[in-house]
Parts: sequence; structure tokens; C-alpha cells
Amino acid sequence: MSIEGSTGRLIGSDKVEGTAVYGANEEKIGTIARVMIEKTSGQVSYAVLGFGGILGIGDDHYPLPWNSLKYDTALGGYRTGVSVDQLKGAPKYATDTSWNWSDPARTRAVDDYYGL
Repeated sequence: MSIEGSTGRLIGSDKVEGTAVYGANEEKIGTIARVMIEKTSGQVSYAVLGFGGILGIGDDHYPLPWNSLKYDTALGGYRTGVSVDQLKGAPKYATDTSWNWSDPARTRAVDDYYGL
């Protein structure tokens, strides 16, 4: 997915969702299922990576710290240093109803896992 339709340095969340995410070796490891925005500051805190399913069906969801992603124009997607092996042990959830974003222990577990 390209970032066409973005305006200057800004991009709509609908343009981010579905964008490919590539690991350090330029292998596609998933797509962005959603972004999580901090209510009061308006800053994006996490991208939720969809990974593990077939054609997006049955994906597990892996919250990644937003600052672990950098857009790569050559790849047309986001690049991260997170490997598939790291994802296998990372905090994840299967459905939107199985993750409580208001529980500080959940976000702390993600931050701790990625060394933030």
C-alpha cells in the first residue's frame, strides 16, 4: 500500500492501516491492523501488527511501539528491527476483545518486551 493521499508530512489512519511491515531483512512480516493514539496528546503510541494468518484471516495482533517503525519509501511500507522470532514470544492477542488497552500492565508488558 502506498502513502498516496497523504498531505505533506501527515497521513490519514486509513492510509496506514493495511500497510506492509518489513523486518530487518526486508521480508514482509505482517501489516498494520490499526494504530493506537494517546487521547490527550494525540501522539501515536502503538501500531498493531497483524501477523500469522492466511491473507489476513486468523492473524494474531502484536502491539509494537510506534517509534520502532520507520516508513521506507523504497519498500512502500514500514520497516522495523523486530524479527519473526521476536514476534513469536511477544505480547499478542487474537481479537480486539481479548486486549484491554486501559490496563497499564498490558502496555507495560509491551514496552518491557521491546526494551522501552
